Amino acid sequence: MTTAPPPIDVHVTSGARTDTGRRRSVNEDSLLAEYPVFIVADGMGGHEAGDRASAAVIDAFRSFVGRDDLRPEEVADAVERAHSAVAGIASGTQRGAGSTLSGVVAVQQDGARRWLIVNVGDSRVYRLLAERLEQLTIDHSVAQELVDAGQLTREQMSSYEGRNVITRAIGGERSRADFWLIPIVTGERIVVCSDGLTGEISDEALRAGLMMGGSPAQTAQSLVAQALAHGGRDNISTIVLDVIAGGISPRLEETTGGIMNSESVTATVEVATARSERRRSARG
Repeated sequence: MTTAPPPIDVHVTSGARTDTGRRRSVNEDSLLAEYPVFIVADGMGGHEAGDRASAAVIDAFRSFVGRDDLRPEEVADAVERAHSAVAGIASGTQRGAGSTLSGVVAVQQDGARRWLIVNVGDSRVYRLLAERLEQLTIDHSVAQELVDAGQLTREQMSSYEGRNVITRAIGGERSRADFWLIPIVTGERIVVCSDGLTGEISDEALRAGLMMGGSPAQTAQSLVAQALAHGGRDNISTIVLDVIAGGISPRLEETTGGIMNSESVTATVEVATARSERRRSARG
């Protein structure tokens, strides 16, 4: 009986920046950017509980830091722990509490390391590869539903009056997470951010900022500075990470050209890859 060789170590460099913004007095965002976990949580509940809610989400993932043997099921369990923790915070408040959760976690599946993307709410994950920017998550928001229905354009989302109204949240009832499994690709640049960034700068501006050539830390700081310059209406959190080595080789046919939303694969972690699902859907 032969055994599969261990996965090749993935070399990642990252940088992160968070800012209260120009109009808020409390930063209700929290983030974690330590391999293999790169996540952002945007808390809701005001002074009473928003910052506690986002911190509780991050705490549910802290034990993963430094591990190279994570399984997708463990990430799903962490999401459930986050739900329980935030629900407990909400029960002791007048206004309730909740949080978004978005990010990537390096996991092992079928003898290979992959990114497990997780998303609840309207924080986002993007990937820049071969100069193409792709949004890897789908917003759980009223604005996104209007875009899907053809009643709002993507460009109008940031100025839409109800842009901050989300339809799923950690701590909310029946708010399941979306999961995607995708290959880790050498040379890719991943961005995880709260809506405080994307509400102030366009995807085109984000792409331009990512291609400036700065380090992940420099790029994260620059993007937050751009959001502040455009008004800084909300808390702003950004993680930028580069895959230096250990991923698969880039293949243009495996990327989706242009700026777009990637479709949801499944509500569970029992999936192959987003790309294989797309091929099955295309053959439909």
